[in-house]
Amino acid sequence: MSQQDRDLEADAESSISERAGFAGLEFNQGKWNYQQVVCSALPNHLFLQFTRNNGTGDASIFSASIPRGGDGRVRIIPILRRGYSLFSPAPINALTISAFNHIRAEEHPVKAPDWLGTGLCYAALAGAKPEIGPPEETDFHKLPVAPSGREVIPLHGGAIIRFTDVSTAPRPMEWTMTFNGKGRLLKATHARAPQLRAKAVQKIPVEVQGKPVQAADPDAKAILIR
Repeated sequence: MSQQDRDLEADAESSISERAGFAGLEFNQGKWNYQQVVCSALPNHLFLQFTRNNGTGDASIFSASIPRGGDGRVRIIPILRRGYSLFSPAPINALTISAFNHIRAEEHPVKAPDWLGTGLCYAALAGAKPEIGPPEETDFHKLPVAPSGREVIPLHGGAIIRFTDVSTAPRPMEWTMTFNGKGRLLKATHARAPQLRAKAVQKIPVEVQGKPVQAADPDAKAILIR
């Protein structure tokens, strides 16, 4: 992080603490660490992810959004509180979608959005570390067959964005987001990608009895077996 962004975080920490407290995240208790979430699609905000790990099954995580130009307010997106989702899982939570729409509105976009970049940014703020690409083939007998890559479908000025996050291997996660023509996120889904496994075919030797004879048609090239 740049020093400017560190100063911005320090100035916003009281607001972050207040809003995290409203969500019951115990921000004033224990040791919290944070890292920056880089999102080029929404350049007018600083995004941070805060984590407190008290051991296996007891982690608390939330994302924070800080407007760079002062036009907007600090917002948080709860992801986990002591190992559990606060309401429904963050990627599909209506509160997550609402917060994201407010953040994007504070950007005051003047041109068509980078749809894929916007979708990846949403996934990151909802707790993922999205990585797009084909699943790795680790074994011939266990070839994962799952959708990969990305797809952007134009929709009345908006778009439907689909991509497969392979960072969660061996079970990739499918994301689908629907945006309207004003860039407002209407719906998000997040589920494990369907996965099939290829099986090697065992070769069984077959004994053919009899002898080959010529076909009745002298011009035919096939060989019949009796």
